[in-house]
Amino acid sequence: MFSDKANKIFQTVIDKYHVANTVDQSFENPYDRNTHLIEHLLYRKCWIDTVQWHYEDIIRDPQIDPIAALTLKRKIDASNQDRTDMVEYVDGYFLDQYSDLNIKDGATINTESPAWAVDRMSILALKIYHMNEEATRTDASTDHINACQKKLDILLEQRIDLSTALDQLLEDISKGNKYMKVYKQMKMYNDDELNPVLRALK
Repeated sequence: MFSDKANKIFQTVIDKYHVANTVDQSFENPYDRNTHLIEHLLYRKCWIDTVQWHYEDIIRDPQIDPIAALTLKRKIDASNQDRTDMVEYVDGYFLDQYSDLNIKDGATINTESPAWAVDRMSILALKIYHMNEEATRTDASTDHINACQKKLDILLEQRIDLSTALDQLLEDISKGNKYMKVYKQMKMYNDDELNPVLRALK
């Protein structure tokens, strides 16, 4: 199942990141894009999400230096753009995989593309990792641990459901029962023609 592969790669990425556990560490993709394209894309996608998860933690420090916060905000904006770009690359992979299929009469479209489900799974893997950290803390109260364990149980159930739904969607697409239609993410805030503030600076 595709979801098994994705979830294993996400776990590998998150574990790898937390060895050094710093947003400034170097990145190296173990998968060659020419021979293992989807694995390459999944690894990169989850790495972006993992670094951004920790950016979001850092910027919420009430004592953060304002200049440092502004610099970090720029990094978060760039990371968001990278994240959506990667989603489009993953959808491009799926579009190529299913380009020669015969779509059945009456085939329907899904509310989200496969890659946006992958995006949700990557974020969910991060939630599970960090909620498990909270549920196993030795310096937290029993109430905190119990509350986090309940949340962790729900997140684990959610991963099963989301993984099942993604695999079913891919099967439906492969059989022609559903079809893919991908809309490029028309982000405006990074575009110096569409963002009025940036346009005014030109």
